[in-house]
Amino acid sequence: MRYLLGLLVCIFLISISSCRKDFETILSSGQLEFSKDTVFLDTIFTNIGSATYNLKVYNRSNNSITIPQIILENGISSKYRLNVDGVPGKNFNSIDILAKDSIFIFIETTVDITNISNPLYTDRILFDAGDRLQDVDLVTLVKDANFIFPGKDAITMKIDSLTLDGEPTTLKGRFLTDSELTFSKSKPTVIYGFAAVPANKTLTIEAGASIHFHDNSGLIIDNKATLKANGTLSEKITFEGDRLEHRFDNIPGQWGAIWMRAGSKENEIKHAIIKNAIVGILVDSIGSLNSPTLKLQDTEIYNHSSYGILGRETNIEAHNIVIGSAGQTSLAATIGGTYNFTHCTFANYWNSSLRQLPAVLVNNFYTVTDDEGKETAFVKDLKAANFTNCIFWGNNNIEFVLDKIEGGGLFNYNISNSLIKFNDSNEDFKDVTELDFTNSFYQNIILNGNPNFRDTQKNDFIIGQDSDAINKAKTTSFTLDILGVDRSSNPDIGAYQHVIFKKD
Repeated sequence: MRYLLGLLVCIFLISISSCRKDFETILSSGQLEFSKDTVFLDTIFTNIGSATYNLKVYNRSNNSITIPQIILENGISSKYRLNVDGVPGKNFNSIDILAKDSIFIFIETTVDITNISNPLYTDRILFDAGDRLQDVDLVTLVKDANFIFPGKDAITMKIDSLTLDGEPTTLKGRFLTDSELTFSKSKPTVIYGFAAVPANKTLTIEAGASIHFHDNSGLIIDNKATLKANGTLSEKITFEGDRLEHRFDNIPGQWGAIWMRAGSKENEIKHAIIKNAIVGILVDSIGSLNSPTLKLQDTEIYNHSSYGILGRETNIEAHNIVIGSAGQTSLAATIGGTYNFTHCTFANYWNSSLRQLPAVLVNNFYTVTDDEGKETAFVKDLKAANFTNCIFWGNNNIEFVLDKIEGGGLFNYNISNSLIKFNDSNEDFKDVTELDFTNSFYQNIILNGNPNFRDTQKNDFIIGQDSDAINKAKTTSFTLDILGVDRSSNPDIGAYQHVIFKKD
């Protein structure tokens, strides 16, 4: 018993000593310094939490100090949340900082726009009081939005999953109702999970609309359904993630894909920007002989972790398209199909990992692996792969590949008046007929010329006065470039007519 009592006394003494400071402090004199005088928490949607921001508080003096209090000016009613030196809250007392040292304050917020009078929501962090008072401003812009959430079981609260072709899937989401089949520009649309367009219905997206996707979310155009996204040059449609903070501007893989399933029809996307998904556009439907599954024009597709466009035995007609960086390929036109691209720029400068594939890959097959690991290839007809006035470029040596498997069927292709990066220094493609640029299926090819892009790191693929693409395109019916510049005479290769770059 005495042993147990002694042990308890020791534990008590240790606990007391561990709570004592091992340094002496004086009161703060109001001479704190801060890493910033205003913390901008960028823009958030109503009722969606912000990212975490940080503020560093410095004690530049030779003495260890105690800050009597650190509080939010709006007190416990503030929409901001703080974490001061590892402790969460909104009101903190007696915060110590060693001499010549600092502490971190982490800041987050969630705001319901209906509960504030001004969408520019502000508060202040106050340090001390009286004549020693110092402060740092907090600023957040809150945007209203139309939200589309998956359904949820009222009893189990389990989130609904989509059923496609009569089979359940693991995709969280639901089909859109008739009242949701127009996305307007009046408010951004924020989608949680996969929003699906039902058969025989059309989703219309107005010019100037903004569509934002949460993590693991996307848009599905189901069998017999249609997407009409008709932006204009002055009012583009944007598809991107729901994190509006600047740090998320160029982070790939923030959402899933725009998926046009087999049987979807007469889809159109005009004057749009599609960025930061896993796959920008996934197209599975072969379409009809007279009408492509997807008509795509005047659209920019950037920064996708796998593919900019992935076509699988489909029919895509596109002009004035720019597809930038992707972890796999900018354009994968696979399993045969029909592909007609005119005045397009494919420029893959992916630098987040090693990229094995070219900017543009075209093939006529798919493979199936059995339980024993044996692969079997199935060949499909490549009815057409026509590229006219296009640029194929990037930071790999090989940026255009036609990958044909023999086994019957069509393999039709024609590439004309195009600028192609193809440095086959290892002669890996020496005996590939489809990549012999002197054969009759290639006309007026500029091999390994200089595209002279303005700024590849900013997805700015306008060509300059030193480009080898100038005046080398053939005249087509597409007499305006992606910016509306006339190209009816002396057209340039790619989506842009050239400009003269301003010197710094």
